[in-house]
Amino acid sequence: MVFNRTIYSITKTLVLVVLMFFVFGCATYHDRITDYYQRMLNEDYVGADNALDKNKLLQKPRNLLLFYMEKGKVEHLKGNYALSNQYFNKADLVIEDQVTKFGDVMVGLFLNSMSQSYKGEEFEIFMIHYYKALNYLYLGQSQEALVEARRISLQNYELGDKYNNKTTRYSKDAFSLNLQGLIYESTGNYNDAFISYRNALDVYQSAVGGLYYGVSAPQNLKYDAMNMADKLGFVTDLHRFEKDFATPFKRYKATEGGELVVFWENGTAPIKEEENIIFTLIKGDSGALVFTNALGVMIPLDLGIAGNTNLSDVHSVNIAFPKYIHTKSPYASANVEVNGSEIFALEKVHDIDVVAVSTLKERAGKELGQILTRLAVKKAAEYAVKSAAKSNDNNAILEGVGLGLQLFNMFSEKADTRNWQTLPAEMSYARIPLQKGVNKLTFELRKPSGEVVKQQVEIEANGGMKFYNFATMK
Repeated sequence: MVFNRTIYSITKTLVLVVLMFFVFGCATYHDRITDYYQRMLNEDYVGADNALDKNKLLQKPRNLLLFYMEKGKVEHLKGNYALSNQYFNKADLVIEDQVTKFGDVMVGLFLNSMSQSYKGEEFEIFMIHYYKALNYLYLGQSQEALVEARRISLQNYELGDKYNNKTTRYSKDAFSLNLQGLIYESTGNYNDAFISYRNALDVYQSAVGGLYYGVSAPQNLKYDAMNMADKLGFVTDLHRFEKDFATPFKRYKATEGGELVVFWENGTAPIKEEENIIFTLIKGDSGALVFTNALGVMIPLDLGIAGNTNLSDVHSVNIAFPKYIHTKSPYASANVEVNGSEIFALEKVHDIDVVAVSTLKERAGKELGQILTRLAVKKAAEYAVKSAAKSNDNNAILEGVGLGLQLFNMFSEKADTRNWQTLPAEMSYARIPLQKGVNKLTFELRKPSGEVVKQQVEIEANGGMKFYNFATMK
């Protein structure tokens, strides 16, 4: 008996150690990369780069995709486009190598999803193409940019197959198709550009109310589709567009200096935090076990995970689920004045804030079901050990194991709060005609308070289509 009590005391001590480990491990992903994040907001890109290199969490194998994406973004903002693409290529390799490994599955099944390898949100992977394509265009490597444009098609096909092209799911990315059209047009592939613009428009027009994740079809995109139809002699398509948009087509008069496509990346993507929700396991109308909460949400038990586990003693479980917290964008709108005369408005083309929140909601039912079932299985194991301890004359060893399981179950549950947090909250763009030679652009950025901040940049133009992007994070 004395031996048993000694073991019980040792077990309790170990449990306390484990408890402390989990308590200190409760910080969210955002909390643990704050140094890097703050430096990015303050445009201290060199300091941000150093902070990334010192961050051991980001360099763990399960977080390598995030590490490479952030490194690629930092080098892009520093103007090191070749190095930026080296990191994005590494991110691509991590994504392509995402064969589900047995160990990773077991971690997700018995510990939590935060401890699994990060696979990236689908909209994040599209943004890798965006930065890579711009990097190649800035380096004068148009053929490599075309490769990224073609990869956008492949990813859209893959997404469409995954969600059966449902218009109620994020089954296509309108912004990436628009970007693809611009890349094709810049390299003289007008037929491909027309197809891309038309596909992007189809995504907007098939969205409920014509609003695709908070964005309506940009006027620039409508004109580009009509312009390409006109160039290619697709009269029927041109007339259809004119009718759909209630806008007669007016042919654009090209300037000697060519055109500039400006992308404005405003704000930062929403932050993920942890939310705790209590669910109760009950029998539904059909007799099958379902989880429900105070809001009346009903989620069936996933028998594929639960198997033959005895769940009769499980009543309520507390789950940790991620939720997005919106970060306020620094500016509400922007115009650009060109050479002191013409003014163009930058038009919203992508709202990552809305996409992030909506896509999390779209898959919430499936993810909640998996989390709840995992918790139910863990609770069932805990109750089984405690019951065995009572049946064996209050066996101290089994009591200790039961206590350990109880605390492990309580503190091992963590929501996956990881995401690519330096992505912009929203993106806008404009197409601007240029004079031959040096062009002076003045961006007028308007804050929600009405205050206007000006930024100036000079662009050398010699004909053709050029690209320029800039970010305002704070």
